[in-house]
Amino acid sequence: MKKVYCLFLITFFSLFCNENKLENQSNGLKPNAVGWFDIYVDDMERASIFYEKICNQKLEDLVDPSGETTIKAFSGAMNVYGSSGALVKSKYSKPGKGGTLLYFSVDDSAISESKVKQFGGKVIRPKFSIGQFGFVTLLEDSEGNVFGLNSMK
Repeated sequence: MKKVYCLFLITFFSLFCNENKLENQSNGLKPNAVGWFDIYVDDMERASIFYEKICNQKLEDLVDPSGETTIKAFSGAMNVYGSSGALVKSKYSKPGKGGTLLYFSVDDSAISESKVKQFGGKVIRPKFSIGQFGFVTLLEDSEGNVFGLNSMK
């Protein structure tokens, strides 16, 4: 089966996103290292429903100029300061193929976590504290991709 690619714009990692503009604005901040990511899917409809329900956002069709891929993206603004991230060593994920872990911001990761199985996903690690940075839940989506949710509640 031909792989279908799903693109998502990172503009909302709650711990680091803010109203700062790109470097050419008055505050002089540079954008963070990650400004765009792809999550690869086999079933666009299934994956779209999954992420819309878990992240509580409507995905938008995005036209691929090459016509080779089907794309649905989170709404976002390219001129908004991007997302930050970190290198992490964890028993829950390994480097290499499938080793990059993305975190989506949600109001309460426990609420989103409670919907995962209903939409074909799995809970890998239930909500846990990361101290002053809030809470995290590790999940597997309907396509087998591992991702995280981050919340301050």
